[in-house]
Amino acid sequence: MRPMPGVSKPLTEGTPIVTRFARRATAIAAALVVAPLGLTLAVAAVASAAPVAVTTVQAAGATLSADLTAATKATPKKPKKKAKKKKKSTPAPTPAAPTDYSVLENQVVTLTNNYRTANGCGALRIDSRLVTAARAHSTDMVSKDFFSHTGSDGSNFVQREARAGYTTGASAENIAWGYRTPQDVVNAWINSSGHRANILNCSSVAVGVGVAYKADGTPYWTQDFGR
Repeated sequence: MRPMPGVSKPLTEGTPIVTRFARRATAIAAALVVAPLGLTLAVAAVASAAPVAVTTVQAAGATLSADLTAATKATPKKPKKKAKKKKKSTPAPTPAAPTDYSVLENQVVTLTNNYRTANGCGALRIDSRLVTAARAHSTDMVSKDFFSHTGSDGSNFVQREARAGYTTGASAENIAWGYRTPQDVVNAWINSSGHRANILNCSSVAVGVGVAYKADGTPYWTQDFGR
């Protein structure tokens, strides 16, 4: 077979073309080699001066020589923009429990007495023993995570009042949780028939209120009445 002008040796089937022409001839040779082998994307990349990552490209048994790679100028890569970090939302602060519980407890007594006197019953006196019993039960409900007139040890309010030293007779007990203010909890008791009956039991003469708070600021209330 007669050699083609500008080619180092006769062409045989399957032989890659390596030219010795200038850069234009190199691009033509590349098209002849690559296009028949289905590498049209690679050819387009070379023609548009896209970067070539390796010195030779191999596919389906064909090889582009280092001369073709050298004829292509690499396009510098643009630096990647750093993704902006999302700011973490700050959780709302947990409402702090008051430090002086007695102020709130005494407000409950005042509101209770206001309702009693408006409805024909005498005002209740605060008894420290009933306060002790009421605070102990509220603390028990908070620490053991329950809500009931029955204590974690199975006790009822009569037993708890006697345990605190009030031995003249227990008369009733009101409990509640979640009401943030004395006004809220007293209103809730007044609007409940059973709790309202305890408040308006005119035979009761003494009372003790105890409040305790969970870690999230939720209050638990106990109101113990005595004869």
